[in-house]
Amino acid sequence: MSGHSKWATTKHKKAAIDAKRGKMFAKLIKNIEVAARTGGGDPGANPTLYDAIQKAKKTSVPNDNIDRAVKRGSGAEAGGADYQAITYEGYAPGGVAVLIECLTDNKNRAAGEVRIAMSRNGGAMADPGSVAYLFNRKGVIIVAKEQGGTELAEDDLLLAVLEAGAEEVNDLGDNFEILSEATDLVAVRKALQDAGIDYESAEASFVPSMNVEVDADGARKVLRIIDALEDSDDVQNVYSNFDASDEVMAEVG
Repeated sequence: MSGHSKWATTKHKKAAIDAKRGKMFAKLIKNIEVAARTGGGDPGANPTLYDAIQKAKKTSVPNDNIDRAVKRGSGAEAGGADYQAITYEGYAPGGVAVLIECLTDNKNRAAGEVRIAMSRNGGAMADPGSVAYLFNRKGVIIVAKEQGGTELAEDDLLLAVLEAGAEEVNDLGDNFEILSEATDLVAVRKALQDAGIDYESAEASFVPSMNVEVDADGARKVLRIIDALEDSDDVQNVYSNFDASDEVMAEVG
């Protein structure tokens, strides 16, 4: 199980009780606004917007907030910000690669906050391209094993998604993770819907092509950097290629 998968699961489990819920809501709303601005305000014709809305709903973002974000992004309501997408690259202690996606209306502020978060927690910024090649853009869908009171079998999940373009299914404990090419994400998501299988989130993400094994101390250092980065309002997503055994992650807590 990759560090990517473990961290995704950790965040998923924390979501309902995280003290940073308000910050998480704001980032999900920003995703919706940008998706509506880029592809229009109709979720039926804009798959990126559809998936952003579904993820926000799964995280209990109020419908009114979602609707206003769509209207701001599509221009139906004033007040939308001009967000820019910026990617930063760096290393956590132990040579662990870190890829940071930002959506910001102030590039200088975003760059400063990312650099401070990295340097104060033992990380270092890297030149563009020196880390990105270690990651591939993939479609990532998280599916809860618990489906309406029954447990979803991995074989049933594979049967539903393989012909739609799914490349692999990983067991994350309480959830399954489905990986596909980013271009097949919508087809795989629709295959789940057609099969009546509920999913937690569907989005294009960066998945590491190679991992760096870490011990408990190394895992803590990486997670400390990720927490510091995600504390910035401008940081949307943080990806890392650390790998740790179940025993190590249990020790980390």
